[in-house]
Amino acid sequence: MKSKKIIIERENGTGKILLNRPDKRNSLDEEMIGEITKAISEFETNKDIKCIIITGAGGNFCSGLYLDYLQKISEYNIIENKIDSSKFKNMLLAIYNCPKPVIAMVDGFALAGGCGIASACDMIICSDKSQFGYTEVKIGFIPAIVMVFLLKKVSETHAKELLITSKFITGEEAFRIGLVNQVVPQQELEKYVKKLCDDICKLPGSSIRLTKEMFRNISSMSFDGSLEYAVDLNAITRMTDECKHGIMNFLSKSKTNK
Repeated sequence: MKSKKIIIERENGTGKILLNRPDKRNSLDEEMIGEITKAISEFETNKDIKCIIITGAGGNFCSGLYLDYLQKISEYNIIENKIDSSKFKNMLLAIYNCPKPVIAMVDGFALAGGCGIASACDMIICSDKSQFGYTEVKIGFIPAIVMVFLLKKVSETHAKELLITSKFITGEEAFRIGLVNQVVPQQELEKYVKKLCDDICKLPGSSIRLTKEMFRNISSMSFDGSLEYAVDLNAITRMTDECKHGIMNFLSKSKTNK
């Protein structure tokens, strides 16, 4: 399925959202934000899709908000700005709360809101030609919504340096501070991410879903509360067909290897 500003692809259990404005470094506007949110929702309910990739066309991931869009929101009143900000928040939440693994495949620039999209993903795999930057402060804006997701990736020390200075960092530096999971040569990026998704697609979907649910919930719980919650999910997982089947296979292989 093609749309004006994103391309949606499906292959071997993996869904891909390709940000498709290469001449504008895949910058975001209201329409594109809505399309991304809708695509994530559709992949979430598609039983054939087990893993999701978000990436950009033309050698860049996403450079944040499009200039015309920035001009438009600069003329909004406080109510209009709050409504518009909520749409961006809802897009990032759709990515973060998706029960299926979402992987950002980053090449070139991932800036401002583009960094926000990557930060909301479960994993970020980037090329050795990628650059990351939160540039909001430079134009008198603040990285308010994206900060919440960045702080789930890196320490406050690193987050403050990135957000306050608005500096750009390489993929290698992003790996060093824990923002990205892997840095691979540019020519190997797509192959690496495809292999990662193929491996994920072979894993039990119910286990992945419940594991993601735990990540989403335990940060707001007390220590004792999180352990009780873990006990409950442990018991629920043991009742699933995938877990029972997995245990049977494991025990069968163990007996065969004796």
